[in-house]
Amino acid sequence: MKTYIRRREKNQELVVLYSEWGMDENIFIPLCNDEFDLILFYDYSSAEPLVLPEMKTYTRIVLIGWSLGVWAAGILSEKMGIKPDVKIAVNGTPLPADKKYGISKKVIEGTLKNLTEKNVKKFYLRVFGDKKTLLNYQDRLPRRTIKSLEDELRWMYNKMLEETKTDFKWNYAVISEDDRVYPAKAQQTFWKTQPETKTVILPESHFPFNKWKNFPDFISYILSYKEEEKGKKKRK
Repeated sequence: MKTYIRRREKNQELVVLYSEWGMDENIFIPLCNDEFDLILFYDYSSAEPLVLPEMKTYTRIVLIGWSLGVWAAGILSEKMGIKPDVKIAVNGTPLPADKKYGISKKVIEGTLKNLTEKNVKKFYLRVFGDKKTLLNYQDRLPRRTIKSLEDELRWMYNKMLEETKTDFKWNYAVISEDDRVYPAKAQQTFWKTQPETKTVILPESHFPFNKWKNFPDFISYILSYKEEEKGKKKRK
């Protein structure tokens, strides 16, 4: 597992992000500013991060798990001593290799068997939802080799079959209605079993963050979300 750290001495807020499979820091840099610190975990090819920064005192720590990062956060964050004040699951569940609550094992196994440059490009198109958004992020796409993607997904899949821990409690679960990667129906089915988690429905794609200027704006929207806002699009 790799770590990307963005830190400013004066900042009092920290965002800890467990990313989706196949990513790196490049896709998230446009969402960063100098008002918060960021610790990003990605490229899950082992359970131990290459770098784990010393934790300074923050007034608020927000943990975000995106897609398979929801599962990763649930099994890894406590071991790292991270104690967030707010936990937001985005387009994922703690049971990712599950036909009812996640992605079917056949789909994951099929992805492993057919990892090519062409199919990876198709995957990124599904992540962003449309060609226009993909083109806007063209210069920010992950700089990963096919081998690194295969190694990561194989490790994650094997670990998913071993780890079925679901007692990590999330405060919010964000579900994109137009998710073409992690079925929205499976997400809704799972989060209905977690009454302590507030569900936020967005009319967005698998990568909903691009609708906000930065992570603090996204977090503020989620924390102030009202049920009657369901279906409305967030504008920059």
